[in-house]
Amino acid sequence: MTDSPSIVSKTDPAHILVGVAWPYCNGEQHIGHIAGAYLPPDIFARYQRMIGNKVLMVSGSDTHGTPVTIKADEEGITPPQVIDRYHPLFIESYLKLGLTFDLFTHTDTENHWNVTQDMFLRHHEKGLISKATEKQLFDPRDGRFLPDRYVEGICPKCGNEEARGDQCDNCGATYDATELKSPRSKISGNTELEVRETEHFFLELGKLNDDLLKWFPGENSHWRPHVANFTRSQLEEKSLRARPITRDLSWGVRIPLEGYDSKCFYVWYDAVIGYLSATKEWAAINGDSEAWRKWWDSTVSGTNPRSYYFIGKDNIPFHTIIWPAMLQGYGGLNLPHDVPANQYLNMAGRKFSKSRGSIISIRNVLERYQPDAWRYALTAMAPETVDVDFTWDDFVGRVNSELLAKWGNLVNRVLSFVAKRFDGKVPEIGDLDEVDTALQADILRGFESVGKLYGGVKLRGAAQELCRLTDQVNNYITQKAPFKMVKEDPAAAGTVIAVALQCITWLNTLWSPILPHSAQQTWEMLGFEGQLFGRQWTEEIEDGRGKHLVLRYDHDGAIGVWHPVSLPPGQKLGEPRPLFVKLDEKVAEEEGGS
Repeated sequence: MTDSPSIVSKTDPAHILVGVAWPYCNGEQHIGHIAGAYLPPDIFARYQRMIGNKVLMVSGSDTHGTPVTIKADEEGITPPQVIDRYHPLFIESYLKLGLTFDLFTHTDTENHWNVTQDMFLRHHEKGLISKATEKQLFDPRDGRFLPDRYVEGICPKCGNEEARGDQCDNCGATYDATELKSPRSKISGNTELEVRETEHFFLELGKLNDDLLKWFPGENSHWRPHVANFTRSQLEEKSLRARPITRDLSWGVRIPLEGYDSKCFYVWYDAVIGYLSATKEWAAINGDSEAWRKWWDSTVSGTNPRSYYFIGKDNIPFHTIIWPAMLQGYGGLNLPHDVPANQYLNMAGRKFSKSRGSIISIRNVLERYQPDAWRYALTAMAPETVDVDFTWDDFVGRVNSELLAKWGNLVNRVLSFVAKRFDGKVPEIGDLDEVDTALQADILRGFESVGKLYGGVKLRGAAQELCRLTDQVNNYITQKAPFKMVKEDPAAAGTVIAVALQCITWLNTLWSPILPHSAQQTWEMLGFEGQLFGRQWTEEIEDGRGKHLVLRYDHDGAIGVWHPVSLPPGQKLGEPRPLFVKLDEKVAEEEGGS
């Protein structure tokens, strides 16, 4: 095997913050989560690292808020026990799927408490925090106020009968729980709720409306249309108003002011701060407590920071309006460069839902199917602009008819032919004709075309372009027919195979952000050494609130770079092995139908 190519150096790389939605730590994640907000940032981050940018991809379990306390109440356990169950399961799934979080932590850490309380105090000092009495639903049967997620009812906007207390999954509307029609407690089932007054802190979003309008990219936004249009309309209507940031709960980050021991921060205020707190935790773990500034402070020379936030469409207002407002209110921190929010991956027209038990657990399916099969299928059917219905028939078809039939079979049949006819070595290359040079030129253009799609977070388009390029190589082999040619003219057949192998080498680089596991296998079968990507690992971190498990990633030593690697004649190839497992057509039926 030959030495690996050296890493391409890049002067003044951009510092790319990849913020990934913080999953509620109240149940296992499903494929809708992965397709919408967790796989896309990993593909994007892998590409950005390959072109030489400095990537920091962060997220963590959202351990606060009513989804966690509801789960605890339902099972008669404590919120920390809920976290201890599900947080490690998230990390287990991410390890198997290959999600390269530089840090995946959670919100119940001393660091996160400190960063959250610091932001609140800064907002308070700047006059952006007010106090007011608001009306809230109260359950006299349980003797407590009901935070929004403790309530369900009929949406006041669209009539959905299973609307949550703060937001409707059907139409996306946000509202106060008191606006619900026929509200009921999710815990007791009580429908005879009362409206009572309680005092809370509010973030004065209206005071920041004009500054947000000046920041927003406007008509020429590179944002996705549904994200840009929603954000623009909200800001131009100047409809922002004071929004409560505290709740009557005993579980969560406490208010750092005297006299408010019975209140905690509302999870929407707390969780988005996690992007900042996670980067600070990452910096501290790595021994440089100020390193986080390279991704947050544009005044740090030579950093060129840009931040991307990967979320589902239900989180758009929190990331394009509320979080930017919080950052502006704090001062000195970069606002989002892009929020490539996805639509929903549904099942039979209904949204996957942890709380309602309607899920296909990613952890479970990774035990039965290859991670790259899921990575490809969920990218190929990505709900980037419209909701998409997942079916098992579609999954099987994507894996068998596209991933395996196009890419997997191409690699396997060419490398197997070399092992059989050319002693497992790259054949010598002879004179090239127009067909040979045209194919190579087309594949080389993929570094630009596919790269542009990766960089623009158009990942479904990237998968489509990769399939087209792969088809070009398959068509070339069909046209040239080296398997027949070898009997009469081995040298000419060798040239065709050498061209195909070189194109496979380039395509492997282009596929690798989507298919990192099989790309590494292909890399080794092509006779190269070393790791295309870095390593993932877990460790326990201890702070003032105890120990917490984190997932980490280190890109140092990775040799994956976004440039065409040459495959020299005579290079000894590794033993060819199939990249992908063909799925039985009965899978759809066995998994529960289409």
